[in-house]
Amino acid sequence: MNKTARFLSIAAVAAFASFGAQADEADASQFAIKFDTNRTRAEVQAEASAVPQTSGAIPVGSRALVYTSTADRSAVNAQAADALRTGKISSGEIGSL
Repeated sequence: MNKTARFLSIAAVAAFASFGAQADEADASQFAIKFDTNRTRAEVQAEASAVPQTSGAIPVGSRALVYTSTADRSAVNAQAADALRTGKISSGEIGSL
């Protein structure tokens, strides 16, 4: 009796929660894309020809920046060892949480 009542109460809560999760329109109309169809094909082609072309297939934002460092390797290693010794940085896989 107790197991049956517990099972039914859990099923009722799950059913109630699933109804709340489906509070959207059935056809997902809020995600429909709206198009402005008042422009002619010639206007769109003229605008596309005015956009500067990128060289190749690599987007401009994904190119790596070139940076030349002026720091000495031994000086950086000494600073890292000092920071580790004084507890400014953590060591190991977990570190300090």
